[in-house]
Amino acid sequence: MKFPKEYPGKAPTVNALTTNGGRCRFNPNIYAGGKVCLSILGTWRGERGEEWSSAQGLESILISIQSLMSSNPYENEPGYEAANTPHDKDNQKAYVLKIRHETLRISIIQRLEEYIGLKPDGTYIVRQAEEGEGSESDPQYVEEGGVYFFEPFKDLCKRKFLWYYDTYLASIEAEKEKVTENQVFVRMPFEMSGGNSMGNTMDGKFGYNELDRRIKNIRKALDEEAMKWGPEGMLSLKNEEGVAANLQRQFEQTKNYFKENDSVPLDLDLEDKNPFIWQVHYFGRPMTNLDGGLFNFTLRFSVRFPEEQPRVQFNTPMFHHKINKDGIPAYFPRKPEDVRSHIEGVVNVLEEEDPAYDPRTQINIDASKLYWGTKEERREYNKQFRRAVQRSIEYA
Repeated sequence: MKFPKEYPGKAPTVNALTTNGGRCRFNPNIYAGGKVCLSILGTWRGERGEEWSSAQGLESILISIQSLMSSNPYENEPGYEAANTPHDKDNQKAYVLKIRHETLRISIIQRLEEYIGLKPDGTYIVRQAEEGEGSESDPQYVEEGGVYFFEPFKDLCKRKFLWYYDTYLASIEAEKEKVTENQVFVRMPFEMSGGNSMGNTMDGKFGYNELDRRIKNIRKALDEEAMKWGPEGMLSLKNEEGVAANLQRQFEQTKNYFKENDSVPLDLDLEDKNPFIWQVHYFGRPMTNLDGGLFNFTLRFSVRFPEEQPRVQFNTPMFHHKINKDGIPAYFPRKPEDVRSHIEGVVNVLEEEDPAYDPRTQINIDASKLYWGTKEERREYNKQFRRAVQRSIEYA
């Protein structure tokens, strides 16, 4: 998105980048060539009052683009808004099927493979940078003026992938039941091919078995990446680097804070005196659903902290709508550079009694279904949650 000098008097230009190199059109209004057709942007003729005005801004644009991602994108094509024949209904289903497949393949799997430096067969494209030093060989870095900078957005994508990993697997299992392997995508009547196509197609075949294998390879690579942070951190500590001193200082300050302030019942340790691996022991508050529980979770830090955020994982088996089956919690730290904020964010996930519904954080499929279901389902959720709390002492 680029803003002209005349902004907000003139609308910014928006270019879609997730197009598989200009070969995939995810929506009738979002072309493979990058064009985004919206009256608010002046790229599509609209009704009076729909055009850009200085009263609008970034939020208006993002909401308009988000509105395109509907459950029935077929009707976004001009002339098909009210298409309702049996043939149209079949096309609507077929269109959604291939969009879901390509969303997984291109926007998730292909993107993460690129960020990690992973080939589709699971082998690495390039050597990973050593000792946290950015270089041309490390896909986590971007070049600017001959200098390589760590790219925080790539780290964000990795962490969100870990949040939603179970959801991706469940989606693959559900979708593969609806199609056959190598089944060709159905071309929509408004999709064109040839020299005048203007990136107006989404062609391909279904290959969910391959997507399943590739997504598991990504998860394995991310786990291996985080496990390397401990040894890299010890080397950083030995070399007396600033990030090691920062984490050591934060550990001492945070441990003292929780020791002197009993508002949060927890204790901290370093694994093998390594400031890059923190162990947190949380004691369930009396007279709450957590009463009697003892929960342990680990924070692993990169030598690129805080640009690269910690990977947090419960070692205690949990049943919680904001903690996935692998023990990874969905939380938001107030201050990303402050480790105490991360710990408090995780504790808040455990302790909040009546959270507002936030689809971003519902990362445990089974637990979320029960928690946000009927009264009977909520009771079943509480029963399974308490059962996990009672068993937690076995893993202490």
